[in-house]
Amino acid sequence: MLKGKKILIMGIRNKWSIAYGVAQSAYENGAQLLFTFMGEDNRAKIEELISDFSGAKAFECDVSNEERVEKLYSQIKEEYGKIDGIVHCIAHANTEDLKNDFIDTSKEGFLHANEVSAYSLVLISRKAKEQELLNDNASIVCLTYHGSTKVFPGYNVMGVAKSALEASVRYLAYNLGELNVRVNAVSAGPIKTLSAKGIKNFNSILDVVENNAPLKRNVTTKEVGNVISFLCSDMASAITGQVVYADNGYSIMGI
Repeated sequence: MLKGKKILIMGIRNKWSIAYGVAQSAYENGAQLLFTFMGEDNRAKIEELISDFSGAKAFECDVSNEERVEKLYSQIKEEYGKIDGIVHCIAHANTEDLKNDFIDTSKEGFLHANEVSAYSLVLISRKAKEQELLNDNASIVCLTYHGSTKVFPGYNVMGVAKSALEASVRYLAYNLGELNVRVNAVSAGPIKTLSAKGIKNFNSILDVVENNAPLKRNVTTKEVGNVISFLCSDMASAITGQVVYADNGYSIMGI
């Protein structure tokens, strides 16, 4: 599906991350992969991680810094020309704002979660437009979670940030549609990632989903990656502004 396409995956951390599952699927479907990671001290680890994908290259980038994003895009465009997709796999909240009740969220913690997890999508999309980074019929895809619409105790401020992210997807889809650039979100079911360890009682969420989802199992990073590969492909050329659930059907259940 992605033969000849260049896809930038932002926020890869390790083999258990959803970003890695996205990379696996996109690579198997023929894409040339580029990555961003956070922290120059992580370079050796990330370069070893992406060595599984022939021709891949990693760039260090703090997506909360406008100048760093501009520099990243300039470097990519100079080395690779325009690209065909950006996958936003970036989110963060302070630990105490996940462990404590939502009502106790600090202003600093609220702003941090929303800046990193939601506004970063707006920033990377705007800079991609300004620097003419994207090819015709390119796709921007981000990751969200059902906690944006329903209460999952322990998800707290991240649920609020994901709600902002999903609304941003719709407005960005409207703004970028005239350029024939699509913007969508994939709402993945719960997955045992490093980030998920910060969510209180996370294992109990996995058990509930396995017991109640129509398909009676939890989703894998590769399955989420397959949905994102489809959204980045020409087969999804009529889909934009949507939140697509990849959760084995759990979100349709009332009880």
